[in-house]
Amino acid sequence: MFCLVLPGCASDAPTTRGQVRGQDFAGAELLQSEGNRIAQNAMRANHRSLLTLADKLYRRNPAEWRKTATTREAALAQVETAMLSGQPWAPLQGRRDVAALSQSLTPDFQGDRVAAFVLACADTIVTAHGGKREFYYLDGVDPQHIYNAARNMEVALWVLNTRRTAQGQLLLLANEIVGENRNLTFEREFGKIIGRLDLLAAYTTERYRRAAISYVQGLLAAPLLAFLPVK
Repeated sequence: MFCLVLPGCASDAPTTRGQVRGQDFAGAELLQSEGNRIAQNAMRANHRSLLTLADKLYRRNPAEWRKTATTREAALAQVETAMLSGQPWAPLQGRRDVAALSQSLTPDFQGDRVAAFVLACADTIVTAHGGKREFYYLDGVDPQHIYNAARNMEVALWVLNTRRTAQGQLLLLANEIVGENRNLTFEREFGKIIGRLDLLAAYTTERYRRAAISYVQGLLAAPLLAFLPVK
């Protein structure tokens, strides 16, 4: 069957700037719907984007990773471990999701601000998905919560670009426009996260709407599908 399907997936599009690839098959996929896979893949992509942002922020703000690690790579590894485990970041004192996000961007926060900010963003996204990172047949997501998470990421980006200390210095250096030098990679990476969340919210809403319509269509069509007597 796979041999019959694969030729239909062949493409003559150029791949000089990269090639789209699917994941290898895993047995757990048999317990997942199409919607489950979309939600899970979006979650993983958003986590990758957040780790990319952490790396970029550490490069521009090396004083932050020096608060918890001896190298930038070691600090990134700590962030990734904490993100995948879902454990609260100790300097945030038990705060989660948006409360942690607010705390990470206060001028008086003394911990590794990059780690706190990125992990708070990750926790906000996970919370919006019902606290799950993997999704199976009985799992669903609330599209309004996902939509709200996208708006929270917009607010987080704005605060990141504008919040300053009492001395007028930015809490974290991120986007930069100085003369002809433009570094907007932070804006673009956040844009990817926001776009994925908005798309998932729209897809989930449409999926639920179509399910309701299909149910009504089934009720209306039932009399027309009744068997007729043949004798």
